[in-house]
Amino acid sequence: MNYYPFDSRNLSYKSKLGALAEGETLRLRLLLPEWEKIGRAYLLIRNDNTGNLDKIMMKKAEKCDNYCFWECDISLKEGIYWYSFKYNTADTEFYVTKFDHSLGKVSSDGSWWQLTVYNKSYTTPKWLDGGIIYQIFPDRFYNSKKVKKDVPTDRYMCEDWDKTPEYKPQIDKNNPKFLGNDYYGGDLKGIQQKLPYLKKLGVNCIYLNPIFEAHSNHRYNTANYMKIDPVLGDEKDLKALIKAAEKLGIYIILDGVFSHTGDDSIYFNKYNRYDSVGAYNSDESPYRSWYDFGETRDDYESWWGIKTLPETKENDPHFSEYITGEKGVIRHWLNLGIKGFRLDVADELPDAFLDKVRVAVKADSSENFLLGEVWEDATNKISYNARRRFLRGKQLDSVMNYPFANAIISYLKGGNSRDLIDTVLEILENYPPQAVKLLMNHIGTHDTARILTVLGSDNDNYPTDREWQSKQSLTDKQYKKAVSLLKVAAILQYTLPGVPSLYYGDEAGLTGYGDPFCRRAYPWGKEDTELLKFYQKLGKFRRSSDAFKSGEFIPYYANFGEIAYMRKSQNETVLIACTRWHESTTITVPKEFDNAEVIFGQKSNDGVLTLEPFGFTVLTIKNN
Repeated sequence: MNYYPFDSRNLSYKSKLGALAEGETLRLRLLLPEWEKIGRAYLLIRNDNTGNLDKIMMKKAEKCDNYCFWECDISLKEGIYWYSFKYNTADTEFYVTKFDHSLGKVSSDGSWWQLTVYNKSYTTPKWLDGGIIYQIFPDRFYNSKKVKKDVPTDRYMCEDWDKTPEYKPQIDKNNPKFLGNDYYGGDLKGIQQKLPYLKKLGVNCIYLNPIFEAHSNHRYNTANYMKIDPVLGDEKDLKALIKAAEKLGIYIILDGVFSHTGDDSIYFNKYNRYDSVGAYNSDESPYRSWYDFGETRDDYESWWGIKTLPETKENDPHFSEYITGEKGVIRHWLNLGIKGFRLDVADELPDAFLDKVRVAVKADSSENFLLGEVWEDATNKISYNARRRFLRGKQLDSVMNYPFANAIISYLKGGNSRDLIDTVLEILENYPPQAVKLLMNHIGTHDTARILTVLGSDNDNYPTDREWQSKQSLTDKQYKKAVSLLKVAAILQYTLPGVPSLYYGDEAGLTGYGDPFCRRAYPWGKEDTELLKFYQKLGKFRRSSDAFKSGEFIPYYANFGEIAYMRKSQNETVLIACTRWHESTTITVPKEFDNAEVIFGQKSNDGVLTLEPFGFTVLTIKNN
């Protein structure tokens, strides 16, 4: 073995890898050289919430060659903890930290190991484990051609499905087409008609971007939480979609946008569109307490300074009850049959409000799903000047997995595969296993450039100017390379711990930079059929394999451009190997995979696996 003082990812040093349940006993062990004549060794552990630092004496345990283990057992309450070690020789005091083994004392500022302790009652839904999420931007997926009723006259209905979305912010009064106001007519009935297509992709969860009434095509500026936008349909259409989807084993989650509303809403009513007395209209408005006004009615807090998005005071009793109460927004839509919510900007919602959201979501079933948008490590995120507790059992089930997305893209754009493995291991180390199995593993969303454009573009620091972006497209050569890299990305996305999330149209070859170009209409009849068949095959394999239902993740090999790992269940072991090199390469794998079933790529011969340029191999064997 390697004689490291401590390795938090090795069972020889840590009796349980990853996060710890409250009250569970954990044994930590330090490996020290006998010739240094150690006097005493200590575990140093700091409670992140209280700041209290405990020094726990470690006992000498068994020897290992010329080394000796020192160990101690701990049992902790829910929270985040930071730990390191120190030991004394006859004349010197040493510190062992995450990045150093030195004489100098190092503070717990990221140089100490993190230990997440979650509530022992923490459970998450079972139905999505091993599944596949499909994210739909509703206006651009499929138009059923059902007649749209009661659509406001100030919306522009685009008749050309394949047209580039409007991107110029200025308004032409004689031709009311502008950013956010062009609607392609995608609707709930259209999604229902395409359910067989989604089933063939292996999808068992549809995540819908906002569907509530709002006066922009993205609908993140909610106008009425209790009404479906008329372009999309009505509650009857939603019920029909839910019922048809469930027959195919597919469930639907909605986007919950609660950190702000639209200024053009029944709640704020800045433009007097509604008969309601909005917060902007009067101090006596029933919604006035939802918002934070200054000395004048035009002086109000807004989301990131965007005045069309007045910010809500989530802990206001009236607002909180309206959203999370027994007759509130969340329970209303759950009662119609949806399976949960994805919370927009979850890290901008206060803890007390999130606690209530979870209670509302789980009121009728623990199998209802609560997903949060958090772009960083969700276990140690700081917002509202405090360490957040999203994933300790009383708030979110899981989060959008931006760390994996960023690591996969970085690797494919020239990064080191070791960094990708390290990112995966760090998340597995910090996150509770209940959250890990349901991580939303996306590689592109409505907020990011299309993954094919990201992988095919030669310019990573592209201009944000929409005029420039509107004129860009991948060359045939760039597109071909991007598709090759996308397949590698998808193999990683579909086989790493968590649940892959496919952004509508990525499987069909859609390209484009950021909003609105990442929100083009799905190219029905013009798909990249070869790419689509690949995704269908990949989805079918994932759904058929037990190894991806909370299966163990075993890193095997990482060397700059190559990466290999295994997923293992009681019945099956899957080997996944990839390369981002433009030339073929070989890696050595366990010889038992010579007789494996080949899902993708080529079989191994005498323990040698050949990977084609931008290639991948997936092999599976049944465990005895």
